[in-house]
Amino acid sequence: MKDFVKKLEYRTVKPALRALQPWRHVTYGDIRVHYKRYLDGGGSAFGQDYIPLLHDCGMPRQARVFEWCAGPAFIGFSLLGFGLCDTLCLADINPTAVRACRRTIAENGLADRVAIYCSNNLDDIPPGERWDLVVGNPPHFDWSQIGEIRIGDSGWRIHRRFFQTVGRFLKPGGVILIQENNHGSTAETFRPIIEEAGFAIVLIRNAEPRLTPYTRYYYLGIMRQGEKAPEWLITFGKPCG
Repeated sequence: MKDFVKKLEYRTVKPALRALQPWRHVTYGDIRVHYKRYLDGGGSAFGQDYIPLLHDCGMPRQARVFEWCAGPAFIGFSLLGFGLCDTLCLADINPTAVRACRRTIAENGLADRVAIYCSNNLDDIPPGERWDLVVGNPPHFDWSQIGEIRIGDSGWRIHRRFFQTVGRFLKPGGVILIQENNHGSTAETFRPIIEEAGFAIVLIRNAEPRLTPYTRYYYLGIMRQGEKAPEWLITFGKPCG
C-alpha cells in the first residue's frame, strides 16, 4: 500500500504541482536559459564550476560539445554563452527538460548551433552526431527511490549504459569530463565500468579515495584506452596512473 501511494504521488500529484511552477530564467554570457525549479539538479550551482576551470586550464574552443543528462542544460548553455564551444548537442529523458531547452533555443535564435533530443540515455541520439567534448552532471547516488531520477542511478545502470554507447559518438581524441559527488561515489566506483567499455580514466580532480560524509564534487577525465590526453586536460587535473 505504501508503494502504491508513492507511485500515485509520483505519477499524478507531483506532475500536476510541477506543471504549475512558473518558468524561471538565468543568463550565461548572452544566452537566457529557461527552466523550472524542479528540473535543476545542480547545474545552475556547482555545475557552473566547469566554466572557470576550463577557462583557466586553457582549453581551446571546442567544435561540438554534448551535455549528458542535460536537464535545462545549464552547463551546456554556459559553455556556449561564454565562448568555450561553437555548437552544442543536448539530451534528456524528461520531456519537460527538453521543452525548456527548446524554449531557450527559440528565444536566443540558436537553432543553427544547438540540437536537443528527448532520449533515454543515448538511445535516441542520431547516428551522425560527433562530439569533441562530453560534459555532464549525472545522477550521483546508487539509489532506486521513486521519482529521484535526477539524483538516483540504481546499480549505476545509467552510467554503465552511457559508457557502453558513448564511443559511437565521440570523435577520435575526444574527451569525457563528468562531475561526480564523493558523498555518493569514488573514482574507483566507476573505473571497472569505464574500462569494460574500452575507456580509461586519464585524470581525477578534487576526489578523495573513499566516500565522504559530506558533499564534495569531483571530476573524472575519460578517453579511449591508448589515446593521449591533450595538454589542457593534463593541466585541468593531476593525471592518473
